[in-house]
Amino acid sequence: MRTEVARRGAEVPGIEADLRSLQAFPQLLDLLGSAFASAHRRAAGNRSEDALIVSCRREVKEERLCGDGSAVGALPRSREHVVHARTTTIQADRSKVEDGIARVRDQVFPAVTAMDGCAGMSLLVDRESGRCIATTSWESEAAMLASAEQVKPLRTGAEQSFGATSSEVATWEVAVMHRDHASPEGACARVTWLSGDQGLADRAADVYRTLILPTLQEWDGFCSANLMISRESGRIVGTVTFETRAHLEATREAAKDLRQRASERLNAAVDDVAEMDVAMAHLHVPELV
Repeated sequence: MRTEVARRGAEVPGIEADLRSLQAFPQLLDLLGSAFASAHRRAAGNRSEDALIVSCRREVKEERLCGDGSAVGALPRSREHVVHARTTTIQADRSKVEDGIARVRDQVFPAVTAMDGCAGMSLLVDRESGRCIATTSWESEAAMLASAEQVKPLRTGAEQSFGATSSEVATWEVAVMHRDHASPEGACARVTWLSGDQGLADRAADVYRTLILPTLQEWDGFCSANLMISRESGRIVGTVTFETRAHLEATREAAKDLRQRASERLNAAVDDVAEMDVAMAHLHVPELV
């Protein structure tokens, strides 16, 4: 066929160059075929890599939902993402604190974390005073509000196990969350409540990031810190976790000085301070700084 095209083309003046290009066309097809095959192989390889990425992302999400909330590998999110929390404070019979911990660990925790939008749960206890604080974290305010009726029977059961007849419930936004490392067995926490005007919540987040958190990170035994805010009530609560009770006690004076400086900066009143044992650390709140 190429010979016939060349013969006829020679009879038409001015197309010899075109004929030479046409005669080279089979070689061009061969080159295009090789390039197509190479691209196909790369595409197949990319599909395998994409599948691996998807698999890894699923594993990270699963760890966030089922692993220890104090783990450093929590799913990172942007600062604009708002995590909500509900705290339930129970004044327990001191002789029944261990029974209450077992009830929360074995029954309440599995049930509440199975609810839509629940990220995790933590439990702090003061075995001397009997005060216990259970905190659940939620991926959105809507999810937290939707669970209100579902958690009531769980709360009632926990109250009974702790030897209490009532509890105090509050809702919050998690404004700051930072983990240096996971909380070990025997970890303790210092919880500080402050109150002020309705603008306190917004001021507190900035002061916590710029003044409080950098100081806390320098203390021996520091594990993690978080700040929760209530815009409507003008209340905030900060929690700092330490590896051991000895580390917590060693920072008492420094913490007192830091509270005074922070409250003056915020024009807020320190309402209460508690030192508590970390009974459960599965809150699963992402890094928010």
